[in-house]
Amino acid sequence: MTLPNLITIARIFLVPAIVWLLFNHDYVWAFVLFLVAGLSDALDGFLAKQFNLRSELGAYLDPLADKVLLVAIYVVLGIFEHLPAWLVIMVVSRDVAIVGAVMLSWLLDKPVEMDPHMVSKANTVMQIVLVVLVLGGLAFARLPEGLVSVTTAVVGLLTAASLAVYLRDWLQHMTGPGGGQGPGAPQGSR
Repeated sequence: MTLPNLITIARIFLVPAIVWLLFNHDYVWAFVLFLVAGLSDALDGFLAKQFNLRSELGAYLDPLADKVLLVAIYVVLGIFEHLPAWLVIMVVSRDVAIVGAVMLSWLLDKPVEMDPHMVSKANTVMQIVLVVLVLGGLAFARLPEGLVSVTTAVVGLLTAASLAVYLRDWLQHMTGPGGGQGPGAPQGSR
């Protein structure tokens, strides 16, 4: 167990607290804990790379922690209609589809390891930006509606593009000879 892995696990434990705060409409503290979670993500990545503390466990835990955090917040913000239902459905469906595809590949003895594509990284950044805008607007001051609407549209487009790229790579991997390391195979683990 490395220090970056412990930080990642702590981030996972922040999720129920943030969800509870959102359900209690305590947006200031939800915003603060979301920022802490974001900083912990940057810190664990920095420590893993800088001090060669990468691990196979970390390679799985880090993206899991990110997805658990974002999906939980998107669902709660959707429940309270701070995010449109169509976007919440897209974000959750994309993540469920990717996890399901990876699990299916393992069950069919054609394991695939996914490495984030640039479009997926951009999608995650924009999903985070949207949460910051919405939570910041709820906690401190309403933001211009146009800013949130444009960011929402960008997240929707990037979510669809990211799913399309992963689906394409997964289908190539599953139909390719031997099901070995296909496109999207990681260059190294964290």
